[in-house]
Amino acid sequence: LFLDYYATGKLDIDVAANVVTGIGEGCLLAGAALVGGETAEMPGMYHDGDYDLAGFCVGVVEEADIIDGTNVKAGDKLIALASSGPHSNGYSLIRKILEVSEADLNLEVEGVALKDALMAPTKIYVKSILKLMESIKVNALAHITGGGLLENIPRVLPESTSAYIDAASWTRPAIFDWLQEQGNVEQEEMYRVLNCGVGMVLCLDEDKADAALKILQDAGEEAWIIGEIRDKQDDLEVLISDLEA
Repeated sequence: LFLDYYATGKLDIDVAANVVTGIGEGCLLAGAALVGGETAEMPGMYHDGDYDLAGFCVGVVEEADIIDGTNVKAGDKLIALASSGPHSNGYSLIRKILEVSEADLNLEVEGVALKDALMAPTKIYVKSILKLMESIKVNALAHITGGGLLENIPRVLPESTSAYIDAASWTRPAIFDWLQEQGNVEQEEMYRVLNCGVGMVLCLDEDKADAALKILQDAGEEAWIIGEIRDKQDDLEVLISDLEA
C-alpha cells in the first residue's frame, strides 16, 4: 500500500496532476496500490513553483519469508542489477559539480542529453525480484541508494563476512565517468556517494547464481555476477578490486 503527501504554497492543478500520475505509474511498476494521501496548500511556506513530496509504503510478508541476511555465508555469489542513472541519490554532489563545471544541461553524454541522463526515473525492481523468488531463495538484498556500494552492502551482511566486488565485471555508465571527471571526484568517493551503475545487489547460494541470472535477464534486467561473499579480514566490510591499493 502506498500513500503520498504533496505540499505547496499555491496549488497548481496541472503540476499536481502530473506528479500524482507519475506516482501512479511507479505504483504499477511496484505492484503497489495507491490508496490515498494528502495535498496541503500552505501559502508563505514555499517559493512560487516549489513543492514538497513524500511517500509512505507498507507491505506484509510471512515471517518465514523475511530476508534479513542471516543466511549469508562465505562463497555466496553477488548479482548486480543495472541502475537507470543516479537513482535519486547523490544530488548534493551532482548539483555542486554542475555549478562548478558550468555545464550545459543540453550537452550530450554518449548520445543522451546531460539533463535526461541525470533525471532518468529510478528503476523499480520489484516484479523481477519477486519472479526470481518464486523459485530461488535470496539470502540478502541491498538497494544501492545513498551511501553507494560501500555503505549499503554491509547493512545486509553478518559481522563475520565481507563482500568482494569485481570492478571489472561491468562498464560504468558514461554519466558517472562524466561526473567523476568534471568534479575531480576520487574513486572511493564515487563508490560511497553514487551507485556507479549498480541499482541493486542480490546475494544467493553459489549453485543458484547461473539460474538466477537467467531468470532476471529473461525478466528484462541487465544482471551480472559482480562479486562474492568472503570471510571478513582486517575489518573490511566491502572490498572493491580497483580500491585494493
